[in-house]
Amino acid sequence: MLLSLKLSYKSATGQDYQAGLPPRDLVLINNGTTKEEDEDFVDPWTVQTSNAKGVDYDKLIVRFGSSKIDTDLINRIERAIGQKPHRFLRRGIFFSHRDMDQILDAYENKKSFYLYTGRGPSSQAMHVGHLIPFVFTKWLQEVFDVPLVIQLTDDEKYLWKDMTTEKAYEYAKENAKDIIACGFDINKTFIFSDLDYLGTSTGFYKNVVKVQKHVTFNQVKGIFGFTDSDCIGKISFPAIQAAPSFSSSFPQIFDGKENIQCLIPCAIDQDPYFRMTRDVAPRIGQPKPALLHSVFFPALQGAQTKMSASDPNSSIFLTDTPKQIKTKINKHAFSGGRDTIEEHRKYGGNCDVDVSFMYLTFFLEDDDRLEQLKQAYTSGELLTGELKKVLIETLQPLIAAHQERRKQITDEMVKQFMTPRKLDFEF
Repeated sequence: MLLSLKLSYKSATGQDYQAGLPPRDLVLINNGTTKEEDEDFVDPWTVQTSNAKGVDYDKLIVRFGSSKIDTDLINRIERAIGQKPHRFLRRGIFFSHRDMDQILDAYENKKSFYLYTGRGPSSQAMHVGHLIPFVFTKWLQEVFDVPLVIQLTDDEKYLWKDMTTEKAYEYAKENAKDIIACGFDINKTFIFSDLDYLGTSTGFYKNVVKVQKHVTFNQVKGIFGFTDSDCIGKISFPAIQAAPSFSSSFPQIFDGKENIQCLIPCAIDQDPYFRMTRDVAPRIGQPKPALLHSVFFPALQGAQTKMSASDPNSSIFLTDTPKQIKTKINKHAFSGGRDTIEEHRKYGGNCDVDVSFMYLTFFLEDDDRLEQLKQAYTSGELLTGELKKVLIETLQPLIAAHQERRKQITDEMVKQFMTPRKLDFEF
């Protein structure tokens, strides 16, 4: 019986059982739900919960084995950069981390790092939820003055979706325009498509192969839920998303220097990839990447699912007109208000489930104004229609300004961002 248990342990973790030692840095995603946890399902492709407030992130921190971003860490970031932390940190939108304290230790000792984030180009138009990691990454790039690599996983979309490689690459280039429109510094940013870059970079492919060698089929099945009928491209893909975590994947940027620490801002559903990466890193002589995790951006219909580009009514796209934005919010945004005005005035609205209020926590910069809106809505003084109006007036100019910046971005500029080159930074 013990032998069979040891075999089950090895098939779930990919590691031999050692008494008293938990699996190394590999917290399984546990998509098989237990009675208490049957409300949340989170993996890199699906986010679902039965709770109108959204995913229970405290539970997710425990399940994934990450650390909460607490007030001490936020204060430390503020001291390191000498300015007010981003609203995403102040409001708990980036709420969990792995080894951020190590990044700050190094930074305080004048030792630099680089940033890595990405996007899976599944559609031509991106929605507002896709902006979250890029808005935050741009802020990190500015305040820490570090280089950044952005991976466009067009190969992943080809493997998972019903599309051609040509279409996936075309979407990658279109999405790159939206990403560039966020205002990244061309001298410190390299954007690359996997379909394009992988074949030209020896350093990158060497790291892919090293990761592939150190991850078993049982491990990827345990972490990602792959089955025997999944194509072998899916099974080997996690190594491709892992490779940018190592500076030796970009010899032209870092002058061939290895062991430069990497910081990855991403939504927490991407964490399984990097748990795997962190498990492998020491075994291939590389530093473990550090991570900052964000919450999911809720669909208009409510926080039970994240916003999806494939459902036009669940999303506000970066291509939407002011009229479309207004109609979508008024018609589809889930309300935390009461059934009648009388009841609402008497009992007040529920900000915890109201999608318009959730969106304002992402996009309204003024902390005091947000608190005023919360008090007014909770007390019943502010009606749902009025709260939606505030959101419409916040999003319309924000998206119009993005569209204006995107118009200025030419194919030539995209080509410059996507050309492998030394970035303007000395390590």
